[in-house]
Amino acid sequence: MEGTNPVNKKLAAALSGGAVLVLALSGCGGDDNEKLDAWAKEVCDAVQPQAKKIETANAAIQKETSDNSTPEEVQKTDSKAFQDMSDAYKAIGAAVDKAGAPNVENGEKKQKNAVKELNGISASYASLKKQVDELDTKDQAKFADGLKDVAAELNKLSQSGNDALKELEEGEVGVAMAKQPTCKSASASASQSAAAS
Repeated sequence: MEGTNPVNKKLAAALSGGAVLVLALSGCGGDDNEKLDAWAKEVCDAVQPQAKKIETANAAIQKETSDNSTPEEVQKTDSKAFQDMSDAYKAIGAAVDKAGAPNVENGEKKQKNAVKELNGISASYASLKKQVDELDTKDQAKFADGLKDVAAELNKLSQSGNDALKELEEGEVGVAMAKQPTCKSASASASQSAAAS
């Protein structure tokens, strides 16, 4: 099974990179925008359980890379992890949508862009799940090649499309989110996952 392990390691590294994008909620200082603080609390409280789900999916893929797993085991684990990631990003998108526009300049545009992007990331993970499900586990060489393609897609996904999220989290919004304990813990766990890969 050595053939698929290095590829799956790449997969795990790329995956944790993607998870951190959404959850790198940082900033410092304070403001007295109560509406914005309430908005940040609503979003952060909704993000935390999804961040845990992303972290668990990530850990499952990491574990599969360190074991001498069969293609069937790798396929099953990766498929479930991608489904969980897809669900988590969709839920974060729904939370940002439900919270409405943050009380900042261009808040509505930022919010709409972020929701669109989160839903796009969710769809991409769903499509990766389908790709993994269709891999031929009977032929190890073919399976390893297929996993390489998945890792490449995943890498693209983790590198692209975080602009709207960065835009949403810049300035006052980022400061308000950084003050929320639930965002702090989501960010810390995501950073640990990334460091572990």
